[in-house]
Amino acid sequence: MIAHMQEELSWALIGERVRVGRAAAGLSQQALADAIGLERSMVSKLEKGDRRVDAVELTRIARALHWPLSSFLDPAPEVVSRRSALAEAASSGDSDAAREAHRAEAVLSEWLRDVRQLVDDGFLRVPRLLRCRQRVTDVDGARRAAGWLRGELGLGEGPVDSVADVCERAGQFVAVVPLRTEGASLIDGEIAAAVVSGDQAPGRRRSTGAHELGHMVLGDEFSSDLGVHASREERERAVEAFAAEFLLPGGCVSPVGEEADEEARREALVRVSATYRVSWTLAVTQLRRTGGVGWDEARRLRACTPTDVEFRDALGWKPQPDLASVRVPPRYASAVVAALRAAAITPARAVEMMRGQVTTEELTEEAAD
Repeated sequence: MIAHMQEELSWALIGERVRVGRAAAGLSQQALADAIGLERSMVSKLEKGDRRVDAVELTRIARALHWPLSSFLDPAPEVVSRRSALAEAASSGDSDAAREAHRAEAVLSEWLRDVRQLVDDGFLRVPRLLRCRQRVTDVDGARRAAGWLRGELGLGEGPVDSVADVCERAGQFVAVVPLRTEGASLIDGEIAAAVVSGDQAPGRRRSTGAHELGHMVLGDEFSSDLGVHASREERERAVEAFAAEFLLPGGCVSPVGEEADEEARREALVRVSATYRVSWTLAVTQLRRTGGVGWDEARRLRACTPTDVEFRDALGWKPQPDLASVRVPPRYASAVVAALRAAAITPARAVEMMRGQVTTEELTEEAAD
């Protein structure tokens, strides 16, 4: 580990990452020193790069900060895409928002490390990144890009069964993780990775997954380090338009507006929302965008969220939530099992890489089959 640290990162950079992690955890140098059994002056020297740290100490620091060990050791990824609020929070100081932004990056980097381990060991193949070749400058272009991607994936205008699966087929590996922020994504060389907060409602998890896919598909024009506040807001609107159109194409919701009255339109929209497993807000937004209803009716619709019983009655069965029990994409999961069978990783490491999707017992049984 120490050899790896010397090859990849300077001691000053490792110290800076410890400082960022400590600030993100809301701890003073003294509090961190007390937690790991060092003098405060030693922590200060460590953060300045004036003192080396061994593997045991760095592991203690990671545990004290509840921070991935890899975030101190691995080189930073090339491109990180975040919601505009996170992008600004990350540079705003030691606020709660900034801490969450840094934590999201650390969790994302850890997920990238796991994907890359399977790739480097030959258990996981990286699909070709499906990125839009034409420059996208507005929401209309973003919607066209969503239609293009649906065509590339052979989805037509049908529902997306699994966001994790279609993202993986498009070249982006998505994991569901504990986060207070909605999600984040990055591109590092040939690998695209994203994380989605499991604390969100099912429909919102799907929207977040599609949003992070939009960052990858729309390309560098929408990376988080470009432009000023206004351009970031425009970028986010375009990415949101991509996500909405990808999950629920406008052509599939526009017939709702042809229903005879408001009650009939609501019932029809409930069926569409359940069939495509999108949030009620997204369904209403798409209906309003296609001109199916006016602003006043759209406002009434948003205020009248359907119940589970209504969704069940609309389809005859209750829609199964996406990105709930499934925490990692299918090909990645198969690669973890293959690595376990080959004794390239331990069962405990496999469970860690699966992000809690399965238990040690379940993985051991599957690997033995």
